[in-house]
Amino acid sequence: MNFLTVIPSGVEESRGATQGQFHGVPRLRFASLGMTANRTLTILFCLAFGFASVAHAQSDADFTKANQEYAQGHFKEAISGYEALVRAGQWSANLFYDLGNAYFRTGEFGRAILNYERALALERHHPEAAANLQIARDEAHALELQQSWPERHLQFGSVNQYCIAAAIAFWLAAFALAMLIFARRRSATLIVALIFCLLVGAGAAYAVVTLERGSNGSALAIVTGKDVQARLATADTANSVLALPPGSEVKILSTRGDWIYAELPNTLRGWIPAKNAEQVRL
Repeated sequence: MNFLTVIPSGVEESRGATQGQFHGVPRLRFASLGMTANRTLTILFCLAFGFASVAHAQSDADFTKANQEYAQGHFKEAISGYEALVRAGQWSANLFYDLGNAYFRTGEFGRAILNYERALALERHHPEAAANLQIARDEAHALELQQSWPERHLQFGSVNQYCIAAAIAFWLAAFALAMLIFARRRSATLIVALIFCLLVGAGAAYAVVTLERGSNGSALAIVTGKDVQARLATADTANSVLALPPGSEVKILSTRGDWIYAELPNTLRGWIPAKNAEQVRL
């Protein structure tokens, strides 16, 4: 930071002799503080960037190591490496896809299906994850939730895409409404555009709500345990509603202690132990 140094004029030269020293010290001190602050900010920025680069390089190294363990047939070691990256928040579609493959190789079809679903939740069009998901479901005889009619016809778009469409339609409608308010003459084109944007926004908002509450919404969970029974009450001795093979889909409705109340693939509802199911969305 540069500070302007004031040189006394000829008229003030007499006062400058006595005041120059007094005013000069704070200026030097402030200039020094400014330079120190700039240097501190620069150092902090470099440290933050350096730490981020090191963390990214470390995660890449860990991912590569886990892939090497998988290639060598050390599937349990590969799972440990992948799971460590998941716990660290280094999520990606390829990470969950590889983790699903590792679980599939160890015969844990429930967790394989869970991670294939997580890969598809992050990247909707991941053909390898979609193909392996179907293979794992066939191997495990996993049950799937039934999709509603609107949900089936809204699958061509994702929730994020519908949110973007709703936001764009809203702002275009607001712009058209403002034009109509301040225009001297009302234009039929603007009125049609306003109605169209409102309809598009309402449709996109409906799609978001339908998909979020549907079978593949935020409440979707996958059964990861073996020999899981959905029951009428929160007790292991309660009557069974449905046997759930590993990898079966359920929709969590509520939680009570160590049990979750869920919608089941047969359109019924029942209680299952919380430890035997995990939500797809982290």
